[in-house]
Amino acid sequence: MSKHHQASAAAAGVQVSLPRTSVSRIEADGVQVFYRAAGDANAAAILLLHGFPTSSFMFRELIPYLASDYRVIAPDLPGFGFTDVPRERNYSYSFDQLAVTIDAFTQALKIDRYAIYVFDYGAPTGFRLAMAHPDRVTAIVSQNGNAYEEGLGDAWGPIRKYWAEPTAENRAILRQSILTAGGTRWQYTHGVANPERVPPESYTLDTALLERPGNKDIQLDLFLDYASNVKLYPAFQDYFRKVKPPLLAIWGKNDPFFIPAGAEAFRKDIPNARVEFLDTGHFALETHVVEIAARMKDFLAANGGSQ
Repeated sequence: MSKHHQASAAAAGVQVSLPRTSVSRIEADGVQVFYRAAGDANAAAILLLHGFPTSSFMFRELIPYLASDYRVIAPDLPGFGFTDVPRERNYSYSFDQLAVTIDAFTQALKIDRYAIYVFDYGAPTGFRLAMAHPDRVTAIVSQNGNAYEEGLGDAWGPIRKYWAEPTAENRAILRQSILTAGGTRWQYTHGVANPERVPPESYTLDTALLERPGNKDIQLDLFLDYASNVKLYPAFQDYFRKVKPPLLAIWGKNDPFFIPAGAEAFRKDIPNARVEFLDTGHFALETHVVEIAARMKDFLAANGGSQ
């Protein structure tokens, strides 16, 4: 609610109470992790893990919807947003290391049990946490967060070529095609019924942060290392079969990167998984935050919250 609307509501005698989202930093794994948080510190926790090329900013509208019932925490992964990695840390930008850092982050905040919302890069990061600590991760919400070969769409073609031949030429092709303002905007607007309704601050911020010195090389390193996630898919699936965590897969069905078959595949290993599709693209929160928040709250309530 805008300040104008809050003022109007107050003038009309309407009680206005919205959870406040704070921004903070905390040291974890030698990294100054930036994060957004809201909700009662004693409430059941939800950890929101973003993807490429964004940050915790993607959760700016979702957090208030959830914070009335949960402690909601959304960190910026190293290499993204406002998390600061000191040069002397000599950080290795791999998905294994991202998971180590976020594990340390949860420990620094003394979060012992939590549900996870995983999107894009957040999925292999969060699934690593779940495999390492199955007793800590109480439920999973996957919004276009993949763990199956059949979920990889044709948009992975150029990156698959880079995996097969990690040459300077193929690296340059990705730099010039994906790591651009147009490439970032396309990820937000492709598959959206009315692209002009996607708030421009989202892809504009992402583009600005990608342009920081050295950041594109970080992203190219992570593109190459994404192959390690595909190799881990059988291990993720084994975890799903053995632990059977409560899982909601809620996907933008027009996503060119992670296609609907990836959401349906969760049922192979977790028969009771809930699978729902929304008529939107990769960044489903930009167009369907109200629907996603409602489904999440219903799902978590039905599965005992995240306690």
